[in-house]
Amino acid sequence: MTRWIFVMCLLACVAVAQQNESKHFNVKDYGAIADGITDDSVAFLKAWNDTCKWNGNASVVIPLGTYMLNPIVFAGPCKGWTIFELRGVLKAPINGPYSDTTWINFRYINHLIVNGGGTLDGQGASVWGRKPVLMTMGFAFTNNSYVQQLHSVNSQNAHLTMFKCNNIVFSNLTITAPHDSPNTDGIKMAKSKGINITSVHIGTGDDCIAMLSGTNNVHISNVFCGPGHGISVGSLGSTVDLDVKDIFVKNCTFNGTSDGLRIKTWAKPLNHTIKAYNFAYEDIVIIDVQHPINIDQEYCPLHNCGNKVSSKVQISNIRYKNIHGSCNGTVPAYNIPHPAYSASLSY
Repeated sequence: MTRWIFVMCLLACVAVAQQNESKHFNVKDYGAIADGITDDSVAFLKAWNDTCKWNGNASVVIPLGTYMLNPIVFAGPCKGWTIFELRGVLKAPINGPYSDTTWINFRYINHLIVNGGGTLDGQGASVWGRKPVLMTMGFAFTNNSYVQQLHSVNSQNAHLTMFKCNNIVFSNLTITAPHDSPNTDGIKMAKSKGINITSVHIGTGDDCIAMLSGTNNVHISNVFCGPGHGISVGSLGSTVDLDVKDIFVKNCTFNGTSDGLRIKTWAKPLNHTIKAYNFAYEDIVIIDVQHPINIDQEYCPLHNCGNKVSSKVQISNIRYKNIHGSCNGTVPAYNIPHPAYSASLSY
């Protein structure tokens, strides 16, 4: 009986040890070529599947080198913390169209870490002006995760996107594309909550950060934005959207952007009112920005909206504190419903 108890305890200890052990799965061990030309998608999927099945913490390791991947889906659920450790360079395909709108997809994962200091190269210059094009990296139904220490360059469309995600931290990222590159939003989210974005440098041809329908409880700090279209809420109110609330932006710098702190809503007839409320912008530096503060409730980017009606988006409890800097336009603030508190702008 004593021996049986000892054996059972030993087996339990082995199980716990395996659960706590971190296992590494190198894509080169699965046949990845890393010549920047050959499609390495199959090797990546095999490495991911073994990582996801590991009963404990496990990593997909992408060592130095250049890898070409076609659109790919890394799906969960996985059994432990799953790490996607990108040390090399991933190159997007340019010979679409493809069945997916996103190049690298993470879906249905709890406890994911994407890191490694590597680079996502969307090769956007080869496809800008074409349709459809790929968003670089998307997270859907992914929770309690971290995305850090990455470079995203020349995305074909938006760089990083989220849909129905909870509690994700984005930190120490560099996101770049030329100022005239179309639709290259830096970080874009919808129907997501508990998002923390900090220590990120973004310069693109569209919004540095865009928060769409159903986004709430977002904390943005120590972000450098420029070039680009600023940190935006919306656009909202073009279709049946959800409320956006509890957005906090602090210690951010905008340099050479078209907009700084921006809220944009359509003036379209809807059957119900959408609410955008409880936003706080604090300790913001504005440098050579055309519209440092902009609340636009008649958003119509193509100027072809026809007869306008009053916007069905109700905006309330928007606070600005310690907004300092300069603008290059003639009007530093547009459509502010009440005076911006403690704002100092020169031009």
